[in-house]
Amino acid sequence: MLVQQGVLRSEFNNANNSAAAPTLVRKLGNDPYLLFARLPPYVSVLCIVVGIIWLLLLPLDEYSRQTYISENALLPGQVHTYFGGSEQNIFRGFKKELEGLLIDGEASPAVSEKLQHIFRASGQKVAVQNYEYQSAGTVHSGQNVYSIVQAPRGDATEAIVLIAAWRTVGGELNLNGVALALTLARYFKRWSLWSKDIIFLITPDSKSGTQAWIDAYHDLHPPSVQPLPLKSGALQGALAIEYPFDHTFESLHIVYDGINGQLPNLDLFNTAVSIASGQMGIGAHLQEMWIHDDSYRMRLQTMLRGMVKQSIGLATGVHSSFMPYHIDAITLQTKGHGWQDEMALGRTVESLCRSLNNLLEHLHQSFFFYLLMQANRFVSIGTYMPSAMLLAGNFSVMAIALWMRSGYHAAISPPCSRARHDDTQSETQKLHAADAHSKEGNGVNGVLERQLALPLSFVVGLHFLGVVPLYVFNSLPSKASSLVLVSFI
Repeated sequence: MLVQQGVLRSEFNNANNSAAAPTLVRKLGNDPYLLFARLPPYVSVLCIVVGIIWLLLLPLDEYSRQTYISENALLPGQVHTYFGGSEQNIFRGFKKELEGLLIDGEASPAVSEKLQHIFRASGQKVAVQNYEYQSAGTVHSGQNVYSIVQAPRGDATEAIVLIAAWRTVGGELNLNGVALALTLARYFKRWSLWSKDIIFLITPDSKSGTQAWIDAYHDLHPPSVQPLPLKSGALQGALAIEYPFDHTFESLHIVYDGINGQLPNLDLFNTAVSIASGQMGIGAHLQEMWIHDDSYRMRLQTMLRGMVKQSIGLATGVHSSFMPYHIDAITLQTKGHGWQDEMALGRTVESLCRSLNNLLEHLHQSFFFYLLMQANRFVSIGTYMPSAMLLAGNFSVMAIALWMRSGYHAAISPPCSRARHDDTQSETQKLHAADAHSKEGNGVNGVLERQLALPLSFVVGLHFLGVVPLYVFNSLPSKASSLVLVSFI
């Protein structure tokens, strides 16, 4: 008997719980003040708080992962590198020749001729590209020199690009980087193992020259930029070298951020870290975090720096110009004082090129959207996206609530104030009010027809006004961009 009573009591409770949900829904539907005025702010705040907490949890081991190589064909660090020995004398000779032709630290026309002579002496095809175009109120002009090491085992359908700009992204003279690129070009030409062409590109600076060259490579250059007289196949990857000082270095700073927040395939970054740290014994850093103890604070700081750079969307190096064309690229910057020399950097580049040479198809196995918090730890898009969606969702919640409230003929007020207002109204006034609303075309629920002409015109006008800052930022000199940006804000 007691068992039967317990069963009946549980069934009664379940029936009450199942009936509570429809009752709550009906209550929300019948009380627009609760649904559109009181509830949305709390939901919005909840989304913000949960989104921030989710973001702060990402650096923990439980939410981040160790990096790994997805493309097995890369085989990073699995080959012997032979760059060294007599090649160091070649490097010093090239550096001495180029140093004597510089005028006040700037490349002269004689330098361009010398570069072409060195490339031709190594048995490579050489070409030059003159360019001149205007961007952000500044006229960029110069001459790119490049050569192609044709693959003995390939059919010129794929290529790898190795870039050395005369000026780094910070404006420093990259003499060692250019000399190392020339030495590697001579060294690579002697090997018969290449299945992809290797293009060696020497540009005057880290932005305009590279941009002019890659635009012309895909036939998207303006008329003021000379088309390329010599081309190869589809570009599978690009590596840039920056070695702006004469002393030995301690570690490599791997720069991977592209234009408008674009990122290279994570496999390329992981391959560079694996070769530098594992095979060559060179420390690898990112996001200018020179001291990283792998603590929660350092991970969070590195991740936030990457997020800020992606949101700004500015070019961070020579490699950034390749990102819009879906070409994975990174820049290797030498940093610090240590015992690593140009031969160690050359062997690192050689091993990277050997890994890219193994590819049978374009890099696609690994992630294109990720947040790095240490050289060997990352967060994928599936883990950090809920945080971004929650932070963005609070705006949607409030927008929907305000939209729904705008459709009622009177401001939504608390139930108690509505009751007091109803008590003071006479029956005649209520009839007149109901008649007036019916004449205005209101429905039975008292919902107004929204007048969208004015708000839509306002929104469209604001979009068209966006042409003004676009024109201003594209016309003013780049030095004045920061001041103008502050004035617009």
